Amino acid sequence: MPLVALLRCNDLDLTREHYRDALGFEVSETAEGTLSVRLEDCRVVFTAQDLWAAPAACSGTFYFHITDVEGYFAKVQDKARIAWPLQDMPYGSREFGVRDCNGYHLAFAQSAAAS
Repeated sequence: MPLVALLRCNDLDLTREHYRDALGFEVSETAEGTLSVRLEDCRVVFTAQDLWAAPAACSGTFYFHITDVEGYFAKVQDKARIAWPLQDMPYGSREFGVRDCNGYHLAFAQSAAAS
């Protein structure tokens, strides 16, 4: 069963542009005041509403497991803020990280054996 995160964003228009233009996600309007972004089978929903009485923030990293991490890195490396470069990790994944326009850390990974 896939997990979908609902996250607060600073600006829906900026978030839409960032995920569509810099990260190459499919972007669609969902319920009133929300935006859904999708890459392969991974999806996140953003809202500019203050549902939590807190600013946009997260102390973790959201991992997106994709089929071609090297190809995706080549596509976004000059458009996105790279948090860490494409590399093989000791726990068996090949991955890289970005920091999105809201300050969230995103990791894009695939099994090192599959790359």
